[in-house]
Amino acid sequence: MTPSTITDIEIFRVPPRWLFVQVKTSDNIFGWGESTLEGHTEAIEGAFSDLRERFIGAIADNIQDIWQTAYMGRFYRGGPVLMSALSGLDIALWDIKGKKLGVPVWQLLGGKVRDRIKVYGWIGGDHPSAVVSAAEARKAQGFTAVKMNGTADAISWVDSPALLEATVERVKQVRSTGLDVGVDFHGRLHKGMAKQLAKLLEPLRPMFIEEPLLPTQPEEIADLSNAVSIPIALGERLYSRWDFRPYLERRAIDIAQPDVSHCGGISELHRIASYAETYDVALAPHCPLGPIALAAFVIQEMSWKMHYNVAAGEALGIEADLHSYMANAEVFTVKDGYVAALQGPGIGVEIDEGRVRKASELYMKHTPWKNPLWRGEDGSLKEW
Repeated sequence: MTPSTITDIEIFRVPPRWLFVQVKTSDNIFGWGESTLEGHTEAIEGAFSDLRERFIGAIADNIQDIWQTAYMGRFYRGGPVLMSALSGLDIALWDIKGKKLGVPVWQLLGGKVRDRIKVYGWIGGDHPSAVVSAAEARKAQGFTAVKMNGTADAISWVDSPALLEATVERVKQVRSTGLDVGVDFHGRLHKGMAKQLAKLLEPLRPMFIEEPLLPTQPEEIADLSNAVSIPIALGERLYSRWDFRPYLERRAIDIAQPDVSHCGGISELHRIASYAETYDVALAPHCPLGPIALAAFVIQEMSWKMHYNVAAGEALGIEADLHSYMANAEVFTVKDGYVAALQGPGIGVEIDEGRVRKASELYMKHTPWKNPLWRGEDGSLKEW
């Protein structure tokens, strides 16, 4: 089989806050990847200047050699920017290989181990409200589980326990609809408040609590994990198997949530999955992102009609949701809480390049998405 040489690497900044990657080869195969790093779009664009210089002319078939060279070939490595850039390139290379051989990526990884994937949708936004109506809407869309932010506002290091009661009430209301719910602490709480909230939620039996503390605290998260029965989920701000190591070795988490757009792409996510399995830790990849990231691997989180997508579309006057850049949106149909395993060659998603180029041209005239800065009543900076 004739080797496929990389002839071009192109990136597209598109709303609501995504960065798509297109890799072209000498035999006219187009692979799509996603390097979205929410709030740091320009940094990823800069990293791609280096990746283009290094890998245009490389053999696209040699995915692992390209991955190793991108990761090890410079003295400084890892971190959110370099790994997110590498992620998009890696996903696109797997897409190319699958298309070249006419098979889905999961065939290249040894075959599928399930026919469908359970998914959950977001409700409530950054300041969760009207959660019952939002939960009912998700239920009507075919979901059996949702995720929501835990706290509606910034919480101080030590704050009134009364602020946590509203969180408990919202979770209770969502559970009353018959849906399962994951509660995202989002690293907003510090230890003293996080362990109180976890204990208060325990009787409601959420599916998991996510990022109960910042992902710089493996020892403290392990302590919290030992104190409650709720599964602890974490991983979107860990960027390689080495970053996961302290959490696994300390038995700190029950669910690993690597993000395929941040952790080094399909190649590294597959390695993280095997690593997590040795510690009896489940895998539920993080993905409040675009269709390419969603298609790239086994997935649970789904950004369809997420608040960021809706807000960006309204601000720009265009559709900017999960399906907006797809030519085969039907592959993400939710039925009884599941999405069927994708069957098309490569990552299984057909991207409408014309729509991507048009949206990118519009979005380049605007400042890319940045997360808000939250300050408390005393003026101090709070975790968002």
